[in-house]
Amino acid sequence: MAISVTAAASFTVKTSSSSSSTSSKLAHFSSLQFPAELRISRFRNHCLKSKPRPRALTLVASKKQTFSSFDELLEKSDKPVLVDFYATWCGPCQFMVPILEKVSASLVDKIQVVKIDTEKYPSIANEYKIEALPTFILFKDGKPFDRFEGAMGADQLIQRIEASLQVEQ
Repeated sequence: MAISVTAAASFTVKTSSSSSSTSSKLAHFSSLQFPAELRISRFRNHCLKSKPRPRALTLVASKKQTFSSFDELLEKSDKPVLVDFYATWCGPCQFMVPILEKVSASLVDKIQVVKIDTEKYPSIANEYKIEALPTFILFKDGKPFDRFEGAMGADQLIQRIEASLQVEQ
């Protein structure tokens, strides 16, 4: 069984759309009021145009590694590993995706973040008695060090990880 891991670091690139925005035809609604910057410029065609807004795109630079086993991944890691046990059908797990990207970027020097799909690797989920999703286990030197379950915000997750790392030192 080969396990692929992607270590990610993210950064933000700001872009602005200089092309004209697309127009959509609207029926005439006399009671509908728009802010001044969204008001219809041509009453005859009933077109709504909005100003182009700058967008923030998150680019992720990742390094993909392949290990022959989950235990090998944990043993060969030079820093603590935060493992997210998730499933693709799990709503709170999907909620955690951008949060984990933010946590990974914030703690890139302190931890490595790994995601394990419990549907693809049920033997690993059974070994660590995963009964709720998402479940996070922080491993140090190949052994579980801290465990917590459920979705949480990025700041709360970072505080929990940093508190666990301080306790171990």
